[in-house]
Amino acid sequence: MTDGKENLADSLKGYKEKINPVNKATLEWDRDLIFVGRTQQGYEIEFDANVQWGCKPTDALLLSLAGCMGIDVVMFLQKMRSQIAGFKIVITGERNPDPPQYYKKIDMVLHIGGKELDPKKVARAVALSHEKYCSVYNSLRKDMEVTVDYVLEEKEPQLKTD
Repeated sequence: MTDGKENLADSLKGYKEKINPVNKATLEWDRDLIFVGRTQQGYEIEFDANVQWGCKPTDALLLSLAGCMGIDVVMFLQKMRSQIAGFKIVITGERNPDPPQYYKKIDMVLHIGGKELDPKKVARAVALSHEKYCSVYNSLRKDMEVTVDYVLEEKEPQLKTD
C-alpha cells in the first residue's frame, strides 16, 4: 500500500521537465526611461522607471516570484484533490536602502479559498514549491529571507465559464 506522499510524487513525475534549457528575450528602449521587454513567445511587458507607462523591474520580480509559486501551489493542491475556489498572493518586498537595492526580505501571504481545505496539504504544496520546484525563488539570492504564510477561507468552488 502506498501513502499520499508517494502518490503525489508519482503524479509530479515530469512536472517542469519539458522546459526550454535556454530562454531568450529582448529588451528595447522605447523612450525616456521606458523599455519594452519581449519573450521568445512574443509576450510583452513594459518597464518604466517613473511608473507611468509600465512597471518597475523590481515589481516585475516580485510578481514573477508570486506567479511561479502560485502556479506550483495551485497545481499541487489540484493534484492532491483539494477543492480550490479562490487564490491570491499578497507579496511584500523589503529592499536594501543603499545600492544595489536588492530585496533583503520578501513576505508572502497566500489567501486560499475552498471547501474543506487541509492545512497539511497546503503546507506540503508550499514546501514543494519553495524547496524544489519554484525556478524564480531558486534563482534569487541565498541570503534573502523569504516567508510564506497562508490563510484558508471556507468557500464553495465555482465553475469558471468563458
